[in-house]
Amino acid sequence: MRLGLDIGGTKMEAVVLDEQGLVVYRQRYETPKESYQAFFEGVVEVITAAGAAIAQPLSIGLGIPGTVDTHTGLVKNSNILVLNQQSFARELEAALRQPVAVTNDANCFTLSEAIDGSGKGYDTVFGVILGTGCGGGISINKRVISGPNACAGEWGHNALPRYLPAVDGDGVTCYCGQQNCVESFISGTGLERQYYESVKQRSNVLQIMKQVESGEAQSVRLWLRFQDQLARSLAGVVNTLDPDVIVIGGGLSNIGSLYDGLQERVAKYVFGNRCCTPILAATHGDSSGVRGAAWLGEQVMKA
Repeated sequence: MRLGLDIGGTKMEAVVLDEQGLVVYRQRYETPKESYQAFFEGVVEVITAAGAAIAQPLSIGLGIPGTVDTHTGLVKNSNILVLNQQSFARELEAALRQPVAVTNDANCFTLSEAIDGSGKGYDTVFGVILGTGCGGGISINKRVISGPNACAGEWGHNALPRYLPAVDGDGVTCYCGQQNCVESFISGTGLERQYYESVKQRSNVLQIMKQVESGEAQSVRLWLRFQDQLARSLAGVVNTLDPDVIVIGGGLSNIGSLYDGLQERVAKYVFGNRCCTPILAATHGDSSGVRGAAWLGEQVMKA
């Protein structure tokens, strides 16, 4: 049996998958964030409860917001602030007395879709999360590629390709400190920011898309700009990695018009002006992260 935990800034979800990948256990909890000790103890309690309910040995994998530094073993870049600069993975293995896989949530999403989702049957899968932010991951032969800096697939913090103020609006400083990151444009918050700068009104993604569907001119123009920014960003991935398939998840992946002509848009910016890469919506949706954590835990246990 495979236990996966998807730990977010608000909620934690635990699932156990059987040999066929069917969910045999699922529980959700609030994420304790008042201190690192409370967070750590809360995670151990969640794992212990799953073990007691299943009453079988479990491999364990966790997806977290943030990354485990390959050199120090400490967590970095997490929006759960108490988790940063903590040796979380090592301490968890010591407490549970078994191997534990810990990686970022985008890697988990990508692995899930590569194993039994929209990327099944493809060797090289590039996973994209378009939600509040913009994340990514790479899986080759159903194995997550992390890299020596633990940042493989972090396309959201590359600069937006072919950025032009006349086309893309004024430059913006990302929370990471860099200028004009992809995430600042093609995430949900990026779309809302660009809408506000265009019309000087606050609106969320759902409201913006309703205006796009109604044909409101400014909203339609903004959506076309967003689609072009996405195409430029994906073309950079194709030109660098040339994956066999690109799988998109996150809240924005549920917008049907996101895929309208997307492959053709990407082709405009790909070397040779041709793109035969399938660009697909995720199969498992919001469950991909926790499923990928479970699959990763099994891989680490067998290593």
